[in-house]
Amino acid sequence: MCSRPLLLLWALLPAAVAGGPGWTFPHRALLDSEGKYWLSWGPRDGRLAFRLEVHTAGYVGFGFSPTGAMASADIVVGGVADGRPYLQDYFTNANRELKKDAQQDYHLEYAMENSTHTVIEFTRDLHTCDINDKTITESTVRVIWAYHHEDVGEVGPKYHNSNRGTKSLRLLNPEKASVLSTSIPSFDLVNQDVPIPNKGTTYWCQMFKIPAFQEKHHVIKVEPVIQRGHESLVHHILLYQCSSNFNDTVLDYGHECYHPNMPDAFLTCETVIFAWAIGGEGFSYPPHVGLSLGTPLDPHYVLLEVHYDNPTYEEGLIDNSGLRLFHTTDIRKFDAGVIEAGLWVSLFHTIPPGMPEFRSEGHCTPECLEEALEAEKPSGIHVFAVLLHAHLAGRGIRLRHFRKGEEMRLLAYDDDFDFNFQEFQYLKEERAILPGDNLITECRYNTKDRARMTWGGLSTRNEMCLSYLLYYPRVNLTRCASIPDIMEQLQFIGVKEIYRPVTTWPFIIKSPKQYKNLSFMDAMNKFKWTKKEGLSFNQLVLSLPVNVRCSKTDNAEWSIQGMTALPPDIERAYKAEPLVCASPSSSLHRNFSPKVLTCFVVLSSMLSRLHLWS
Repeated sequence: MCSRPLLLLWALLPAAVAGGPGWTFPHRALLDSEGKYWLSWGPRDGRLAFRLEVHTAGYVGFGFSPTGAMASADIVVGGVADGRPYLQDYFTNANRELKKDAQQDYHLEYAMENSTHTVIEFTRDLHTCDINDKTITESTVRVIWAYHHEDVGEVGPKYHNSNRGTKSLRLLNPEKASVLSTSIPSFDLVNQDVPIPNKGTTYWCQMFKIPAFQEKHHVIKVEPVIQRGHESLVHHILLYQCSSNFNDTVLDYGHECYHPNMPDAFLTCETVIFAWAIGGEGFSYPPHVGLSLGTPLDPHYVLLEVHYDNPTYEEGLIDNSGLRLFHTTDIRKFDAGVIEAGLWVSLFHTIPPGMPEFRSEGHCTPECLEEALEAEKPSGIHVFAVLLHAHLAGRGIRLRHFRKGEEMRLLAYDDDFDFNFQEFQYLKEERAILPGDNLITECRYNTKDRARMTWGGLSTRNEMCLSYLLYYPRVNLTRCASIPDIMEQLQFIGVKEIYRPVTTWPFIIKSPKQYKNLSFMDAMNKFKWTKKEGLSFNQLVLSLPVNVRCSKTDNAEWSIQGMTALPPDIERAYKAEPLVCASPSSSLHRNFSPKVLTCFVVLSSMLSRLHLWS
């Protein structure tokens, strides 16, 4: 009667809780801080499969939310009651009222319960065409979770109290490389007892010397080393290659970055070789790519830049965080490189207050890619991962790719950007970048809660619009970015003349009278911004000429650096394929079939006799 009774029997044994009924899941995450709620997931026959392992004998709740809260959420609730599994599709409205969905789109595949845990496996289509369901894309997804010690009753699930939470994940990330052998050597680049000032934003810089290797090595994995309890304090880490013309005295002490008294040696560290941001895990390079160490072209000295975010101005914090690099002499085919693309971080990046949506663009121009790649690699480079980076006002980031006036499929995107969750996205397919291509990093911001201008800058209250591209083979190009023209921005608010020569920063306005002797920042803040003015300003900014930044690895510049370029004339914009709805869920999706239920009850009885089901 039961097609796989032995398999189900094995799956229900407590020792096999993590193994499920034969399925494997490439991704796994702990959702709570107490180790009681584990989520595993992965693709399954065109759908997405989930496994919940929760320390409860009651119901288990899981869902997707636009904000991480209960309002307007897509929720599934399941469990095992009296030996019978159940799974129900729910949703909440804007008032957080829980309602059963008329279209049941979650398909129960497996369920078990013992004296301590409930395990449920189910599948769901990425796009169901149910207005109460959330479409799952490659963007960040805010999953919500809850559980209760009692099962769902006739009136629905009881309130979960504090047994709830949210976590941002990227559910469609390709499967990551297999776990490294424990014998792979590593070394740490970790700060030692850094005193964190009682201010909102601190960038701390420390130089390190790479271990001396007698032969070429490849770094094949980098993982964060974050001091316990400082997971929200350490916002992001950049690792730069520095000049090799130093002695070890530069290693004696760290210093606050971008400070007037910062050591001159730090100024030679311009080439980003790795980036990590909050919420990210360890990064494994593809099997054919590694970060090269040990040759004359490779870094001998590196700068670790750590961004500390201390919004409550807590005092007395001491940090010991950094990066761990795993390396091997089993050399891979290609050396990896990093290109920083987008908007050059500067005060010329301006966002008006009170805007529900404002768009900024940073250009990696055809002129820069033409000159650099023709000289270094005319056949092009191959991008395999991208990190998209913005700050608190960021709501979405897209990395657009153009070739000969035609837009190609998005290179990377996150339409639901979460400031507290930023990691490298592995591309499903590597993307070739050719000489003369054009990349635009497009960032979407929300400043509705702000009364003053938002500026490009280092603080989390300032903004950035950057993409970090991991690629191979390594070429002599580290930054491909742009700066918008500031004078035309000022003309929008009525500025006619500034004092020249410019001797102060920010520079001072000469006329008209209402702005006289104000800095350009004060003038922009004095202007009476409305939503209408903000929209007009946005249209202007997106059409302005840009100043090209095109930098080499050795702190030099390509000849195109500093030239003025116009935004591209897009002949054919990319049109994404329309989403295809799955067929409405069958009755099998709504309930276990009688056959499966019978198998479940039979096996439950068998396990009870074996004293394994309690």
